[in-house]
Amino acid sequence: MALPITDDYGKTLNDAWDYKGQLANRSKTGGWISSAMILGVETCERLITLGIAFNLVTYLTGVMHLGSATSANTVTNFLGTSFMLCLLGGFVADTFLGRYLTIAIFATVQALGVTILTISTIVPNLRPPPCAENSTTCVQANGTQLGVLHLALYLTALGTGGLKSSVSGFGSDQFDDKDKDERAMMTTFFNWFYFIVSIGSLAAVTVLVYIEDNLGRQWGYGICACAIVVCLIVFLIGTKRYRFKKLSGSPLSQIAAVFIAAWKKRKMELPADPSQLFNVDDIAETSVKKKQKLPHSKQFRFLDKAAIKTSEMGEDIKSVSKWDLATLTDVEEVKMIVRMLPIWATTIEFWTIHAQMTTFSVSQAETMDRHIGSKFQIPPASMTAFLIASILLTVPIYDRLVAPLAARLFKNPQGLTPLRRVGVGLFFATIAMVVAALTEIKRLRVAEAHNLVQNKHAVLPMSVFWLIPQFILTGAGEAMIYAGQLDFFLRECPKGMKTMSTGLFLSTLSLGFFLSTLVVSIVNSLTAHSHPWLADNLNEGRLYNFYWLLGIISLVNFVAFVFCAKWYVYKEKWLAAEGFEVEMDETPGPSCH
Repeated sequence: MALPITDDYGKTLNDAWDYKGQLANRSKTGGWISSAMILGVETCERLITLGIAFNLVTYLTGVMHLGSATSANTVTNFLGTSFMLCLLGGFVADTFLGRYLTIAIFATVQALGVTILTISTIVPNLRPPPCAENSTTCVQANGTQLGVLHLALYLTALGTGGLKSSVSGFGSDQFDDKDKDERAMMTTFFNWFYFIVSIGSLAAVTVLVYIEDNLGRQWGYGICACAIVVCLIVFLIGTKRYRFKKLSGSPLSQIAAVFIAAWKKRKMELPADPSQLFNVDDIAETSVKKKQKLPHSKQFRFLDKAAIKTSEMGEDIKSVSKWDLATLTDVEEVKMIVRMLPIWATTIEFWTIHAQMTTFSVSQAETMDRHIGSKFQIPPASMTAFLIASILLTVPIYDRLVAPLAARLFKNPQGLTPLRRVGVGLFFATIAMVVAALTEIKRLRVAEAHNLVQNKHAVLPMSVFWLIPQFILTGAGEAMIYAGQLDFFLRECPKGMKTMSTGLFLSTLSLGFFLSTLVVSIVNSLTAHSHPWLADNLNEGRLYNFYWLLGIISLVNFVAFVFCAKWYVYKEKWLAAEGFEVEMDETPGPSCH
């Protein structure tokens, strides 16, 4: 339908406002200048989060003198909390504060967290004393020292979660998706957004990690604190240029309302004819904007009870609470979310595999020869650069080589379907753990051959580049799974639930890191009293058994995923079979990677 041509058309937007609350002027707000200021905040966030996480395990073992398992769990808990708090940040932004205020407030919180972390590396009393020379025992950090460290980490995680949940969404708000030129610019913005994420990640695990290891943690964390403050100031300077959208409300409330309404009417009988259930057709045109009507499905029929209209409700539907009555379309949207849960559940385990690349793989690198030439030595945490490089290489290889081949093989113009891409990623993760186990066996044999098993700080005469295959396989798996998951959740979620789609995606990352913490804790508890798998001195442990265990779990998870993927019917195919037109969201949802 063509938009009416008025004097104001082309000058102002009817769904976006400026900082004064007036309709946004197209020429004076939004566009590349605004989005660039927003991208700066995301660049700093990546630098901080990964700059801390990827090199944290060496700080915890080498400076705070914590055990290997405890250090690994601290890292995975930090990352898991960061991603889990994205859900809180998204809810707060959609329901209360809006994206602009959410970014400003949580960026300030992140700046506070990394500032405390910097101070903790400067003040001697906030760290245990260094190990005595040739000593096998070191004084661990006390409660106060660990308390300050955890305060700094979790304030940083809180800032990360709130900031990340809104950055890409607020960036996309700066473009009008109803305008052809601006819609094209929005697509370019998302490409640049993901590019900036990757560049920030690379800078974190190379430049920043090098500074932390060679000049001192206080310099590395201090740079992070200064960077986020500068980016926050730049972000606030752009206030007059930003476009603001109205609060959309969180889809979580719709899901909760459907389940509660169904539970309240759990003892009622469903009508034989689904057309008797309350639906969008029964809503007056002037009451609310109608959603796209969805066909009734026979799965999860208990939820249909939320759409039963009782005699007590009367004729005035406006006065009926959403917690008592939902439209059948609202119910079907919730069913769509429920159908996705088996796929969601079977993608969590990959991020448990991924967590090992930032914990035990870094600890392995610390014991190996990291020299390039006679002078330069690779920081242990910088080995994760191979993981990121693998991600960056896998994307163009897939687009240019694999996708065209898969398009001809499977007769699908998109190449591999989202679920096939996820399946490939899960398979890569399984192989990565097999390779990691074999590499660790090789490393231990070198330690035994040179009588270095009991020397915790010995550098083995074995090149650190033996670890590259496990980083590359995991990185390739992440590239396939990340793209497949994001495509799947954006495509299959109900129209308008972009926040929910990315929320589901991000929760797999968070739960995967927390699952790593759980598995490490159980393994350490069961094996610590005999021959520990996860010993503080890796040369005396059996880390390869831990990798074998994760490989077996990954294989079982892969088989479960294949069954779930075969059971799942894509929304487009399901709606087409029912004779419904498929309306898709025109733009991607906010990302939090």
